[in-house]
Amino acid sequence: MTMPCPQCHSSLTWRDGRRDGKTQRHLCRSCGFRFSEPSSVTSVSRRTYKNDGCNSDSRQVCVSQIEMENLAVVENRLEKEAAGAKLEPSEVEAKILEHAWTLKKQGYKDTTIRNRVLILKRLIKLGADLQDPESVKSVIAGLEVCENSKRQISVVYGCYASTNHIAWTAPKYAFTRKLPFIPLESEIDALIAGSGKKTATILQMIKETGMRIGEARHLAWTDLDLENNTIRVNNPEKGSNPRIFKISGKLVSMLNTLPKTDGRIFPVRDLSLRANFNRQKRRIALKLQNPRLAQITFHTLRHWKATMEYHRTRDILHVKQLLGHKQIENTMLYTQLIDFEGDDYNSAVAKSIEEARGLIEAGFEYVCNHDNTMLFRKRK
Repeated sequence: MTMPCPQCHSSLTWRDGRRDGKTQRHLCRSCGFRFSEPSSVTSVSRRTYKNDGCNSDSRQVCVSQIEMENLAVVENRLEKEAAGAKLEPSEVEAKILEHAWTLKKQGYKDTTIRNRVLILKRLIKLGADLQDPESVKSVIAGLEVCENSKRQISVVYGCYASTNHIAWTAPKYAFTRKLPFIPLESEIDALIAGSGKKTATILQMIKETGMRIGEARHLAWTDLDLENNTIRVNNPEKGSNPRIFKISGKLVSMLNTLPKTDGRIFPVRDLSLRANFNRQKRRIALKLQNPRLAQITFHTLRHWKATMEYHRTRDILHVKQLLGHKQIENTMLYTQLIDFEGDDYNSAVAKSIEEARGLIEAGFEYVCNHDNTMLFRKRK
């Protein structure tokens, strides 16, 4: 059986391994506090501890000296907070970890929690006192970043303040939605051609489907249907809808070259994947003397796909379904990105169904039929 938490007295605790192979550790699922099981506690005293926290002989709390020190630290910190005194760095670190555990219990993604913890630690490094909202406001105001970034930092701290019952009035930073960078298709193809096998496959997949990089990372081999050349997104991000995409024969061939040593198609950590891609695109941009290639990110390809689909179909609902958006306001951005009037096209002809199928898979769109010849075009 597990022991109740000495900090919040919750019975929702689990065993968290042993220290030095002997002392049993516990983790409270309610407040995230870790504590040790006293080595001298017998089965009888455990039951006594559970009932009233005292030993029937000495009437002392059945905790070790280490646990008593932990309790003293927590009580000391709570007293400081009540008195408005400045906390020690280790105490602030503990509060940030408690806040991260609260976010975890509320269902936030691990990447979101990690980013929020990094922002809070950056504020501390810049001299902010997280217990003093005015100090935080001063540090945010002095940052040399855009208004959008200041607003995001303010939101992160506001969540921390709410968790710790700190009065916080957020400063007013205007949100400005910038138009994303849209590269040429030839630039995307050059980047794919110069990348490694795994990176090139991911880029080709996002180019064809417009899925997010996080959605691509969670794809399993069971989501791939080679018979119908389709792939499913069963783990959408940011509250999006699940989707299914038709993929080209080229992408299927690229997927078949990847090793199937894991249940996932791309079993790699997000940070490693992005760092590897950044190195490759800088190398390719330098080699081709095209600095625009260095501006391309995984999310850039999602913007490119949505933009091209809208200008091909003029159907905003089709683009909304493609991206998995639940609010059409998020999709409306792509109606104002690029004006293709006067743009040049590559043209091609097909005299058979097989030739036409190949052109369609290459991104060409059908124009008309003339003298038993099908005409196709694709923007340069």
